[in-house]
Amino acid sequence: MPISSDDPRTVRAATLARDIRGLAGKLKRRLREQSDVGDLTPSQTAVLLRLEKDGPSTTSTLARAEGMRPQSMGTVIVALESAGLVSGMPDPKDGRQTILSLTDHCREWIRESRAARQDWLFRTIQARLSTQEQDLLTAAVALLQRIVDD
Repeated sequence: MPISSDDPRTVRAATLARDIRGLAGKLKRRLREQSDVGDLTPSQTAVLLRLEKDGPSTTSTLARAEGMRPQSMGTVIVALESAGLVSGMPDPKDGRQTILSLTDHCREWIRESRAARQDWLFRTIQARLSTQEQDLLTAAVALLQRIVDD
């Protein structure tokens, strides 16, 4: 939304919003570069993160949560199973359903991936920012947290 105001506070807030959004995207890309996501699509990554966060689930539940058709989700699940990242077990309450969960291999891969991103960010902060700049970054993180918290 274009800002057409003579109020300096409004212009400053709009500029900050644009700059933070751009930096957040760039930081996300840089962090993604630090871990090997292989050939995973965004949909596949979203499913893995949802299974990690919410626990085992059915294909139809995952499809609803991700706003996909069950058939499309089925294609995502097949690829993840083929890669050894997801496995399915029959639902004890309804044998027609399959409960999907992350494999141990996937959990370890996620852990290693997060550790690589954390290590890169830690080393970069330590190498590029002075103690005073790290203090400023601490304050900025607290302010960003206020923006995103409800």
